Amino acid sequence: MDSTRKLTVTTLDVSTGTMKSSPSALPGGDPEKEHNDTGDIPIRQGEAQKKKTFGFHMSFLALLVMCFIVSIDGTILAIAIPVITHELHGTTLEAFWASISFVLAVVIVQPIYTSVSNVLGRVIPLYASFLLFILGSIVFASARNMGVLITGRVFQGLGSGGLDVLNEIILADITTLKERPLYLGLLAVPMAGGTILGPIVGGLLSQYTTWRWIGWINLPVSGIGFLLVALFLRLKTIDRSFRQKLRRLDWSGLLLFTIGCTLFTSPLAWAGAMFPWSSWRTLLPLCLGVAILFIFGWYESRSKEPVFPYRIFKSRTASTTLLASFLHGWVTFSIIFYLPLFFQAAYLNTPLQAAVSILPLCATSVPFGIISAVVVEVVRKYRVLVLASWVFTAVGTGLFTLWSQSASLAAKASFQIIFGIGTGTLFSILNLPIQASVPRIDDMGTATGILVSFRLFGALVGLAVCSTVFNNVFASRISLLGALPDAMAMLSDGRNAIEFIPLLINIDVVPELLESVIEVYRYSMFVIFWMLAGIATAGFFVSLLIQEKSLEKEELGRQQFEDRASTTPCS
Repeated sequence: MDSTRKLTVTTLDVSTGTMKSSPSALPGGDPEKEHNDTGDIPIRQGEAQKKKTFGFHMSFLALLVMCFIVSIDGTILAIAIPVITHELHGTTLEAFWASISFVLAVVIVQPIYTSVSNVLGRVIPLYASFLLFILGSIVFASARNMGVLITGRVFQGLGSGGLDVLNEIILADITTLKERPLYLGLLAVPMAGGTILGPIVGGLLSQYTTWRWIGWINLPVSGIGFLLVALFLRLKTIDRSFRQKLRRLDWSGLLLFTIGCTLFTSPLAWAGAMFPWSSWRTLLPLCLGVAILFIFGWYESRSKEPVFPYRIFKSRTASTTLLASFLHGWVTFSIIFYLPLFFQAAYLNTPLQAAVSILPLCATSVPFGIISAVVVEVVRKYRVLVLASWVFTAVGTGLFTLWSQSASLAAKASFQIIFGIGTGTLFSILNLPIQASVPRIDDMGTATGILVSFRLFGALVGLAVCSTVFNNVFASRISLLGALPDAMAMLSDGRNAIEFIPLLINIDVVPELLESVIEVYRYSMFVIFWMLAGIATAGFFVSLLIQEKSLEKEELGRQQFEDRASTTPCS
């Protein structure tokens, strides 16, 4: 054993997995640059650590399972919600909240999970996420009315938000930036797989068995993920007592963020769907939410453990990457929501047929998420790929508006493939520029959590804006058709248009009127696609500000993977 290695071993604190600050601890290094605010130095990855153990691979499998749970649960309900609402005698308003409550819960809790896991460690919030998700799934599957079902979806969202953000944070903890592109590519597989299977499984269960299995099937999958975490995920602990950790939590900041974000995001979700944008029910909570979030921002600059550390936003690359992630969520989740509805309205597909129709998009994002990560792994550059991805996303979205009533299968599939290439690549590689630009190694997990939160917040804003655009355009176009027969009278209010789509297949009206109504649906969704193409174009110009940063960092943070079986006492 050489002298450098002896020095490293003798200064290693096994309980924390960190090296105590000492000018001689890292020969030839700059102690000032290596320190974080706790006085610890992140351990550099040695040759022995580069060889991944069985425990590491099983822990990564747990992250893959978590990613699959989140992606399938986020898409499985959309196809089944009309059937559920009918069986439980729900209203349009209750159907709306059954869908949106999940997203709202996810958006609100993700930054909270990020902040709490930085102080308490990742494992406690992760266990809480699993338990909340499992509880929510049981409540959902057992529901006998829409109120209980919505409660179950809220609990699922609280759990899913943690699983979603913590799986990417933990990946940043246990891998170095240098090796991370490969693992990000692998993480894209369950993400896209869940997105593909979600609508199909939801359609099959609601059409041929019972929608309650949407909740029950979560239990064995979640159980597998929970066991893998409990048995194999071993992270370096933070060297403080539990009471000290609780004192370091920014309780006031967390409270301000929760209240402000809830008040701000809720009216975004219901504006145009439940109440008009001009209604006081929309404007009052929206303005209160903005005011509280401003107070939260001022307070965070003085907090020791802020929910959103200011130092991350000081980097131009980090800030523009967060904005790009926001726009990516806006475009991607809006397309995932409206594309199946387009196939049902424009081509009178059943929900299951519509789910199958969007397979080209979902299936394309899997290989290109992996391919893009492999390309970055080889060339060690990401900026050109980010810009090219936005081009594919914008072009693919715009091409959707060329689908005519007689569009061929090739046209429907190829345009989705173009879009899938762009959005799938962005899912994999937008993590890299923000992680490469953070000022401290330990900030990589925090930055990743914030990135995921921005993506989901973009999804919420995008869905709200798309809903308003669709309702307004549909209402103005349908009014041009004049008085509608009783069977279609509810379409006079544009807010009922989405709910009415499943009825188009069997409605008894003259063919000419049906074709005219279908054309209104087609044009209204084309307006959404045009808008989203513009948002994707904006994403391209925003990404021009992203700089190429080095991906050669090999340090691991404080909460890195620790193989307990191979740990030996250090003298």
